[in-house]
Amino acid sequence: MDDNTPIISGTPAAARTVDASGNRTARTGADQEWTAEDLAAAEGHDPTPGNVRKAQQELDELGPAAIERTVP
Repeated sequence: MDDNTPIISGTPAAARTVDASGNRTARTGADQEWTAEDLAAAEGHDPTPGNVRKAQQELDELGPAAIERTVP
């Protein structure tokens, strides 16, 4: 399967990765480093100090789940 293969499994081609053994895996939103500013923006908020503080609290309390519920 290459990156031009249509979405059949529900995972868009751009979200698929290939590990060293050639196995395809799906990336999730939490697979990368996120800052509170990133999370606030992903939630549709301007990165104001208040929104960034709220996003940081979510990251501290929920960890990767805070990201997964916003960017699956």
